Amino acid sequence: MPYEPPTHTVERSLRATTGARIVAGVDEVGRGAWAGPVTVCAAVTGLRRPPEGLTDSKLITPKRRASLALELEQWVTAYALGDASPQEIDDLGMTAALRLAAVRALEGLPVRPDAVILDGKHDYLGSPWRVRTVIKGDQSCIAVAAASVLAKVRRDTLMAELEAGAGEGEYVPYAFGANAGYPSPVHRAALAELGPTPHHRLSWSYLDALPRWRHLKKVRLSVEAAALESGGQLGFDF
Repeated sequence: MPYEPPTHTVERSLRATTGARIVAGVDEVGRGAWAGPVTVCAAVTGLRRPPEGLTDSKLITPKRRASLALELEQWVTAYALGDASPQEIDDLGMTAALRLAAVRALEGLPVRPDAVILDGKHDYLGSPWRVRTVIKGDQSCIAVAAASVLAKVRRDTLMAELEAGAGEGEYVPYAFGANAGYPSPVHRAALAELGPTPHHRLSWSYLDALPRWRHLKKVRLSVEAAALESGGQLGFDF
């Protein structure tokens, strides 16, 4: 389907209304996967014309995405990536894990951005970052589209390496290289037969449907429950 190419419109608006000079586009990948980290990229692009065909990574074929990522690495002013591990997702919950990964990416930039364009409608970053959320920002904003492609290629590569690097092919049945940890039929079948790996998110509800492995599910305690369990009561010991 034809699509409108992304522009610098939001970035120009931020510069004009807030005085921001350095604006970073931020996007994540892996939020809905059952295995692997959630990965966030922060990209600073300036106002230059982007490489041909730049848009939301999900609209680009894997082959073109890989070649475009190589172009973007040389084209962007700066970019950095941050991950939150499956264990951090289990311990913190997805929203806090996204913020952790995003902060890692933003703090990895050589210069702190004055403002951030965040893909989606929910600001999971919050203070002290100056954030503008944009629904489908990965299609409409050049910096966010660049972050989308770089994050997707980085995480897909990581998941493929995870499958290829495992000893004795133990992760081959899960086909991480093909599904990147998302619940494809092959991945689901491997989970049912072999159970989760150390790279799976164990607090997620998919384990409820796997009677053999349900006992492995992690329950994330609320702050209040954790305080009570540790012997205190909402932070106070008696």
